[in-house]
Amino acid sequence: MEQQSTALARISSVETAAERTAGTTGGEDLAVLAAAAAAALNLLADAVRRGGADHDAIVQALKAAGVHEAFASVFDAASERVMESAADPYDFDERLHADNLAGAAGDVRRAFHWL
Repeated sequence: MEQQSTALARISSVETAAERTAGTTGGEDLAVLAAAAAAALNLLADAVRRGGADHDAIVQALKAAGVHEAFASVFDAASERVMESAADPYDFDERLHADNLAGAAGDVRRAFHWL
C-alpha cells in the first residue's frame, strides 16, 4: 500500500521574480516580489486552515522556516534604503521613517519570540 505524505506542501524549486525581471527599473521587480510573497503567505494560511496541525506545531514550523526573520528583514532593508537615500542623514522626517521601519522589524521578531 502506498504511503501518503503528511507534509502540507513540498517545494522542489523556486524561480524568483527577481531573476525573471532583472532588467526592469522603477520598482517593478519589487511589486512582483511583494505580490509573490503575499501569495505565498496566503497559500500558507490556506494550508493551515485545511490542515489538522495545532497551534504549537504551526508556530514551530513558522519559526523553523524563519518566516519572522524573512519578514523582519524586509523592514530592515527598507529602513536601510531610506537612510541611504536621505540627502541629510540627520533629517528628522527621514530618520523617523527609517526608525519606524526598523521598529516594525523588531515588532515582528518580538511577536514570534512570545508565541
